[in-house]
Amino acid sequence: MEITKGLKSFAAVDRFLAEVAGDARRAGYVLLGDEAYLQQRARRGLLDALLPREQREFSLHDIDLSSEMTIFDALDLAQTPSLMAPFQVLFIRNLKSLYGRGQKKEEFKALDEYFRRPNPGALLVFVADHISLPQDLRRMDMTEKERAEKIRETLGDGCGVIELQRVSAEDATTWVQRASQAKGVEFSADAAHELVDSLGADMLAIESEVEKLTLFAGAQGKQKLDVPDIEEMVSAAKQRGVYELTDAISQKDAPRALALLHGLLNASEGGDDAAIGHVFTLAKTYRQMLVLNENRVTDQRAMWQVLWPGFRVAPFAADQLIAQARRYRDRAELRRGLRWIAKADIELRSSPPDKRLVLERLILRLVGRERAIAVEA
Repeated sequence: MEITKGLKSFAAVDRFLAEVAGDARRAGYVLLGDEAYLQQRARRGLLDALLPREQREFSLHDIDLSSEMTIFDALDLAQTPSLMAPFQVLFIRNLKSLYGRGQKKEEFKALDEYFRRPNPGALLVFVADHISLPQDLRRMDMTEKERAEKIRETLGDGCGVIELQRVSAEDATTWVQRASQAKGVEFSADAAHELVDSLGADMLAIESEVEKLTLFAGAQGKQKLDVPDIEEMVSAAKQRGVYELTDAISQKDAPRALALLHGLLNASEGGDDAAIGHVFTLAKTYRQMLVLNENRVTDQRAMWQVLWPGFRVAPFAADQLIAQARRYRDRAELRRGLRWIAKADIELRSSPPDKRLVLERLILRLVGRERAIAVEA
């Protein structure tokens, strides 16, 4: 936590991780906010503190609430001791379904009863990423305030509520300088600011680019990076997002894919309104993978022969996309993916109440995990 020490934007997660690793751990927590990097940081830190990697297959559960996987099912799982692992962690997504139409009295009664006598061998983590918390809470939308208050009223007694606010540009810039120094490379203040500014303070993208830039510096024998280095290496950074998303999808890594999706939406100038553009780019990438797969392309030379002008891949993503296409042994899976993308596009153009939810469902379909997902993180 030394890299984030003293940085206000990261303080809530740092306190959360210190608490779950100690004796004051509560039976449940709510990760409140759609800041994808902080969600990922909280998840990774929690798992490192509580679940040995070799036990996660049996003790880690990712649950997406729906008509087929209800909160009652999640609580039953939490109350049932595992024969294979002494402790269980349940990440519960789509929390907004508990606050939709209807009173949900039975659901909240069950939650209240559980937290009165929780299973000490289980930890419930509710992911409330349907709510956006700005860096300055005074600028929070009234509707978002009401949603957040409702969660505190219904879950606040049994759970700790961890507010995941947007990372400020100032804290992100300091983070870049500290993280790069930890890797033996110095960013000038202007270079760190340029990186943060070019990526819209999207911490998922910033973390990825710092890793790449420090590797670049090592290969070039540089100990310090300045603005020209950032301009050279990050000019295509925003384009990388979709390729990283399809990489996670092709590896069936649902949590990572959802985190990358949220990062793309958060970094887009139009926010959720940029959803149609992301679906268009995703469709193009899937069509490229289908062509590569059909032609059994294994190297860049063959790639340029089968992809016509105007349909070619950005050079930095060529090898990555070839590897992704080869992961699909069944070509029909790519065709099904294109059909699901087309359906999502139609749904988005019909002005749905929640564009983000449309994209989340699309991603879960593409990774083959529409209801509940259990992953090894």
